[in-house]
Formats: sequence, C-alpha cells, structure tokens
Amino acid sequence: MSRIQLALNVSNLDEAVDFYSKLFKSEPAKRRPGYANFAIDEPPLKLVLIEGGGDPGSINHLGVEVFSTEEVANAITYLEGEGFATDVEQSTTCCYAVQDKVWVDGPDGSRWEVYTVLADASDAAILGGDERCCTPTSAETVVSAGSRCC
Repeated sequence: MSRIQLALNVSNLDEAVDFYSKLFKSEPAKRRPGYANFAIDEPPLKLVLIEGGGDPGSINHLGVEVFSTEEVANAITYLEGEGFATDVEQSTTCCYAVQDKVWVDGPDGSRWEVYTVLADASDAAILGGDERCCTPTSAETVVSAGSRCC
C-alpha cells in the first residue's frame, strides 16, 4: 500500500491545520514549528504543510509515501529503467524524519519523491538535515539550490 503526498506552502500554519483538520476529519500526525503533516486514511493522503516555504497555497512538492526501503529500491529500479534521471537519498534527515527516497523531475519542473520514513527525528532537528530540505524559502531559491524536501 502507498499513498500520495501533497506538500503545500502555507502562510499561517495554525489556520491551515485548523482548516485541514476539519476538512479531512483528522488531526496532524506530526507538528513542529512551521511544519505539520497529516496521515489521512480516507482518502489515502499524506498532507504536509510548510509555513513560509513559498507562495501561500502553492505546491511545495509531490510524492508517494511507501512503507519499506524495498519499495523505494523497486521505485529506483523502475524509474531508472524508464529512463528518468533519479536523485537517490539514503538515511537522509528531512522534515523531522530519517528517510530513504528517490526524486524525479516531472513535466514543467514538478518535483516528485518516492520515500519511506525510517525513524522519527528529534524535535531539535531542523526541517532538513542539510538546511535545504523544506526550508522556508521562495520556490525559485529551492529549485536553484537543488533542494530536496520531505
């Protein structure tokens, strides 16, 4: 099983959490300063909210959450076999979690990740271990810096 991930840039995290909690009848699975995520069962969705990450209401990035490293490895094999350029990250800290993931660029520059969460990272951890992942910056800065997100 997997679920689609939608990471949105928001201007006010408290307001966004309130709205999406009501919309999806679900409370955040994780909440940190400037960051919240929901693991929604119906419809199967991982909703990530990033305060100050870009134009409010815009997409930060897209993804597919899978539930094992083997599924990430299978995605890497498949995507490379289809001719996609991949960016593989193993045991990377991002969005308050340790993750294995692979990134590909979609049409028009949309960033897609296939990832699994290996462990939770401490509250003291920044959004991204390399200070580029999910950091509140403009979309242009994120793309030009080669940033990868949660």
